Amino acid sequence: MILEVREIDVFYGSIQALHQVSFEVAEREIVTLIGPNGAGKSTTLRALSGLVRPRSGRIIYQGRELSRVPAHEIVRRGLSQCPEGRRVFVNLTVLENLEMGAYTRSDRAEIAASLERVFRHFPRLKERVRQAAGTLSGGEQQMLAMGRALMSRPRLLLLDEPSMGLSPLLVEEVFAIIQDINRAGTTVLLVEQNAAMALAIANRAYVLGAGRVVLAGAVADIRDDPRVQAAYLGDVILDAPGCGPAAGTDAAASRSREETRA
Repeated sequence: MILEVREIDVFYGSIQALHQVSFEVAEREIVTLIGPNGAGKSTTLRALSGLVRPRSGRIIYQGRELSRVPAHEIVRRGLSQCPEGRRVFVNLTVLENLEMGAYTRSDRAEIAASLERVFRHFPRLKERVRQAAGTLSGGEQQMLAMGRALMSRPRLLLLDEPSMGLSPLLVEEVFAIIQDINRAGTTVLLVEQNAAMALAIANRAYVLGAGRVVLAGAVADIRDDPRVQAAYLGDVILDAPGCGPAAGTDAAASRSREETRA
């Protein structure tokens, strides 16, 4: 396994966002985490990236403990995140944004090769290489955010809601690119609200509810589970047994980030 997450608990102040969350990702897989808003999906990725620290449990990446490793060192080790909401540097050009993705690297020839690989995945970025990122469309900014994450040459790519705010046609294009990235050898951990699209490309899936893993298995089994069908075809929210409403865990994360910025 390239990644093993073992019973991690994450808190924002007194609010527990993740409860004993465990899952694993094998080399060259696409694994998806799905679930309702506030289920803890983004918090899970933040824990993997070193942006929040689990209070207990273990995160093991390529056989080495990550739970207390600084975020920049996690990137050096080959784990990179494309964040929710794109978060490109709007005043920098497309090229400058991509170069920022390689800030942990010093191998100029290999960086140039990585840039060409990004342009093969995202030819539109090459057409706009001197354009300010803030002038790109939403779909192009999503491609830029993904390309920036790839510039660190990750073995494991974390994608947080890549379909957010995109038109159906662009969603299909972005998911096709995710498959291409995976076929080229990069393992992908995908957090996604669009469960149908996520389950269409993933090998395995974990369903989060109220900060807990409530279902896990092959995508065919998850897709056919009546609880998943109900949750994504209607207004049912998947809650773990004995837990309160799922809303609030990632909301707490958002409040925490706002307080930090303030």
